[in-house]
Amino acid sequence: MENNNTGNFSTGNCSTGDRSTGNWSTGNRSTGDRSTGSCSTGNFSTGNCSTGDCSTGNWSTGNFSTGNWSTSNYSSGHFSTVDFSGFGCFDKPCTLAEWRNSDKPYCLYFELTEWREDESLPAGGELIVHDYKKAFTKSMEKASKEEIEMIKALPNFDAKKFYEISGFMIKETKTITIDGKNIEISVEEFDSIKKQLLEK
Repeated sequence: MENNNTGNFSTGNCSTGDRSTGNWSTGNRSTGDRSTGSCSTGNFSTGNCSTGDCSTGNWSTGNFSTGNWSTSNYSSGHFSTVDFSGFGCFDKPCTLAEWRNSDKPYCLYFELTEWREDESLPAGGELIVHDYKKAFTKSMEKASKEEIEMIKALPNFDAKKFYEISGFMIKETKTITIDGKNIEISVEEFDSIKKQLLEK
């Protein structure tokens, strides 16, 4: 165990965060150096569950990013994939009110680090770091239908961009009525049926 350490089960120098391996870190379960964000693997990061360096956004992989669930650098938008983009959602503008008023399901809040107890180790255990997309996908695979619908209702939702960020594809669907019954099909299937009908 290193010197100047006040955090429990911490191996980083000058660290005050519990179960932290990063140097000068105050974030719990953090592996990033000089990080104050909990469960963060990025250096100089204040965002929780962030892998990007110098990031204040939560669940973000972009460097110098302030938006949540962002893979872009120097971005202030949420679910952003475009570098140097302004505030918005899925790379399109939206108001702060629209973002705040949208429901965010629990499945979006996943852990990137996990403490595994092991008394044989000097710190009493070790910090396991999960791959961002694998952790995101694992969380999404457990999501309920209601949670999926909440994500699809986010401002400017874009299935392809969500997949680029999370590694999990949410199929956009449409509802058609056949013999008085409502049937939900993918947008691709809908477009295919529509094309076939127009060609007749």
